[in-house]
Amino acid sequence: MTDTPPLGRERWVLLLLAAVQFTHMMDFMIVMPLGPEFMRLFGISAASFGVLVSAYTLASAVMGLFGGLWLDRFDRKRTLLALYAGFIAATVMCGAADGYLGLLVARTVAGACAGLMSAVIQAIIGDLIPVERRGRAIGTVMASYGLSAVAGVPSGLWLASLWGWRSPFWAIGALAAGAWLGLLVLLPTIDRHLSSTREAPGATVPASLWTPQLALGWVLTFAVVFSGFLLIPYLSPFMVGNLGLRMQDLSWIYLCGGMASLLSARGIGRLVDRHGPARVLGGLLVGTTVPYLVFSHLSASPLPVVAGVFVLFMGLTSGRVIPTVALVASRVPPALRGRYLAVNMAASDGGSGLAAWASGLLISVAPGGALVGFGLVGWIAVGVTGCALFILWTLTRRAVALTAAPA
Repeated sequence: MTDTPPLGRERWVLLLLAAVQFTHMMDFMIVMPLGPEFMRLFGISAASFGVLVSAYTLASAVMGLFGGLWLDRFDRKRTLLALYAGFIAATVMCGAADGYLGLLVARTVAGACAGLMSAVIQAIIGDLIPVERRGRAIGTVMASYGLSAVAGVPSGLWLASLWGWRSPFWAIGALAAGAWLGLLVLLPTIDRHLSSTREAPGATVPASLWTPQLALGWVLTFAVVFSGFLLIPYLSPFMVGNLGLRMQDLSWIYLCGGMASLLSARGIGRLVDRHGPARVLGGLLVGTTVPYLVFSHLSASPLPVVAGVFVLFMGLTSGRVIPTVALVASRVPPALRGRYLAVNMAASDGGSGLAAWASGLLISVAPGGALVGFGLVGWIAVGVTGCALFILWTLTRRAVALTAAPA
């Protein structure tokens, strides 16, 4: 077993975990700004592009449900290394795909590894980092979301403009291979949860994981993610087709949005440690309704105006992940944390995948490339955000220390 690592090593561990999330998020996000290119190259509709986006997350959701049965039975370091190796292989397969169907299959395999990978990372943070520093630790790792937009997506688009759409996937695979070696060397053995499981040999996974208090956390995660991903996959086609931006402008737009996400992540993490995750999440849910409505109803505008609204959209939406994870992770005992967070990631990925698919059904592409129905989707996103607020209120009113749940 291992104790909490010294602060110096803890920082390196967090940076490596952030690197894993960076490559995962870059792999996921790079498809979205390439949407107009994929639609043109493969001759696919908005609905087919939605399938390409949702295949990644829905595969992750399905694997998360399976992970709920076994993820706490092994050392977390070995589990993470095995899943990350599978992710790297699948990402290289994306770059080698010979068409839409091949790319779809490779994206499905990559997503199947990525969801469980994220659940293990969240469990590692819960096991290694004391609760008084956990919000900042989650913020550090989740800052990789913003960094992937600041550095990853613009770099990926630049590579795609030079050497074609395959090159970003090969670059991600190479970067991930370096992070895998770093984890192999620096990540300590993490198996304290195994002794907790052995101390409670009569535990039954279904009885432990499917209590109403725990399940409500999954519902909250689903609603938070679903509301954002109704819009996120179609932001770049909307900006190009409706707002009059050029493909070259998207790199700068995503750079600005990524900077906002990067800067907000650490600040939101500190707010979570100071005020509690429930209060911070409630404020962010209310705050995101403004950019959802403004952006989805925006007409053709100058680049600075679009960038400003996009910055607000990304800074607030990406920040909601931090208090959500902190809230649900703090409510489960270590012996159940990996499996619970695997199912929670399934709820998150299911929410994003189903939202992308649902938006594809509601949105159509006009002959000139403009998206029709995006404003309606914006109103639906606000409505689902309201549902998430109600679920959060219900969860906090029924708050029970889940360490006392059946184990």
